[in-house]
Amino acid sequence: MWKYISRVDEEDDDDKESNFLGQDENPDDFCNLNYTQRLYAFAACLIAGLLLILLSMIVFVKPIKFALLFTFGNILAVGSTAFVIGPVEQLKKMFDPVRVYASAVYLGCLFLALICAILIRNKALTILAMICEICALIWYSLSYIPFARSMVSNVMIRLFDTEI
Repeated sequence: MWKYISRVDEEDDDDKESNFLGQDENPDDFCNLNYTQRLYAFAACLIAGLLLILLSMIVFVKPIKFALLFTFGNILAVGSTAFVIGPVEQLKKMFDPVRVYASAVYLGCLFLALICAILIRNKALTILAMICEICALIWYSLSYIPFARSMVSNVMIRLFDTEI
């Protein structure tokens, strides 16, 4: 009897309907988006992230609201690339030996800004955490451009060299 039931279940699996994304209902296959769906998800996350970043500029005078909007916007914008290359590949690229320190500092600054804004609720600490987050984001972004970090380092050394 069990053999008959398992054969009936196998036959039902062949007649599965697709969900709204065009994928099978199997939860393991949910992440298998086609290229067009990945681009739509990337665009939606990126636009939502940029919208939150722009909205944060409106509430700039309120540091805690600014920090929340700006940080969540950054998370969405940076996370949007996971739809294009996949989350595993995104993490591999983030923690590549070339940019592991930049990624760690950036993620640490993200969490620090959220902790200062949500738990501590101190405006001065939140502003300091946001400045660190912006600097870490710039340094993290420069890690994807060949020789950009070394060029910026050389320019900063020449600009702020204080030899008398």
